[in-house]
Amino acid sequence: MSRARGEGGAMTLAMRTQPSVHRTRADDVYALLKRDIAEFRLVPGDRFTEGELSERLGVSRTPVRQALIRLQQEGFVEVLFRSGWRVLPFDFEQFEALYDLRRVLESEAVRRLCTASPRIDRRALDELAAIWLVAPGDRCADMAQVGAWDEAFHCTLVAAAGNSEMTRVHRELTDRIRIIRRLDFTKRPRVEATYDEHARILRAILAQRGDEACRLLGAHIASSQAEVRKITLHEIYLARHAHLQGRAA
Repeated sequence: MSRARGEGGAMTLAMRTQPSVHRTRADDVYALLKRDIAEFRLVPGDRFTEGELSERLGVSRTPVRQALIRLQQEGFVEVLFRSGWRVLPFDFEQFEALYDLRRVLESEAVRRLCTASPRIDRRALDELAAIWLVAPGDRCADMAQVGAWDEAFHCTLVAAAGNSEMTRVHRELTDRIRIIRRLDFTKRPRVEATYDEHARILRAILAQRGDEACRLLGAHIASSQAEVRKITLHEIYLARHAHLQGRAA
């Protein structure tokens, strides 16, 4: 059954301003389709055609095809002989490898943050503290918002360490595991756990307790990785249903 039209499709690319020299229609289509996958409007097994996407987004088939080829290269979709495209099942072996890489990059960043290096962005750490070091009664209950803040927390830690290449690789990695991480924030207990764990990590960093900060970070990522291994297709469909209900509310 096609999911290309209808859900979340009110905005078309034709309604946007013309793309700049540095951004093409294909880039915009790519970003929108990737968001559809990350927000469960398109889930593993969903099928659609280039024509359906072209109609929904208000663009020609050429940028749609270019965007789909890019998503195919990244392992999100596959082309079906004479029957359009299909969202691919999750590659959990690849996610395992990406989480291992994530742990390496973030642990090194945290180790550096616990030194007196002049390259460290201390202001960024203070901004994280304003979000995560709050009283329980002041915590945000919006799971989607906390999920977005969770991603920003980890990206900020790496960026604050001052190595632009580490930041670039970590940003690309984050983009590839975003859909899995968002599933983690469809479960309310994870919100409280994330606040608690981030607070402990951040306090250790601010106190420059490097070994403790790395240990806490490793346990935090391992916990998230363990949740990834439990994900089922049923959970994905539940997440889509919850997302659509939230949009309709």
